[in-house]
Amino acid sequence: MRIALFSDIHANREAFEACLADAEHRGFDRIGLLGDIVGYGADPSWAVDVCARLVEDGAFALLGNHDQAVFASEEDMNSRAREAIRWTRTRLDHAQTEWLRSLPFLLREGEILFVHANAWAPESWGYVTGSREAERSMRRTDARITFCGHTHVPAVHHMAPARPAAPFVPVPDRAIPFLTSRSWLAVIGSVGQPRDGIAAACYALYDTATRELTYRRVAYDVDAAAEKILRAGLPSSLADRLHRGG
Repeated sequence: MRIALFSDIHANREAFEACLADAEHRGFDRIGLLGDIVGYGADPSWAVDVCARLVEDGAFALLGNHDQAVFASEEDMNSRAREAIRWTRTRLDHAQTEWLRSLPFLLREGEILFVHANAWAPESWGYVTGSREAERSMRRTDARITFCGHTHVPAVHHMAPARPAAPFVPVPDRAIPFLTSRSWLAVIGSVGQPRDGIAAACYALYDTATRELTYRRVAYDVDAAAEKILRAGLPSSLADRLHRGG
């Protein structure tokens, strides 16, 4: 089975449409949405509706911290994220908000754990920013493979028995074999707001038969997505960072 993994869409219609089209071209059997469907971007209603339809068609979706903030508190976020969430609430109807509320924090399927943030405390939204946090996450689950998002930076970490976790730099379009002798944690990166200095949207394809993960970078109409943010009256920095990939 080939799973197309998307994380941190952040209401960026142009980026998500481009990634979906790319995944359709390359072929997949199932879609996984790893959280933060909304926040920052200018098309939250569209994003929720599309993701809900994908779930109806067999995809799975997880809760991200920005999704949770829509129906909970946003006070622990920075000022730009708070402003975007407060605006987002005015764009979603009750049914859309309740759909976000229904999303789980994680999903376990066989040897794979899917989660937005981490495995040590999924509801705390702690970030996996390096091998130290990756090891902490991997040691808190018996799943051999963990897929997560949250940091907006694609990264892979692996850990052999009795050894510390080590990083592996993913290269787009180069398949990474997940050796069965090790545990793996892969941060998928962000569809809607990359933060690794590359403006192109990011998603990944995982083949459960070959146990290979392949990252994809997809060009999209950044100008259109940024202009929508400005027209919505959201902080201009949210538009600027789309152009610089961070």
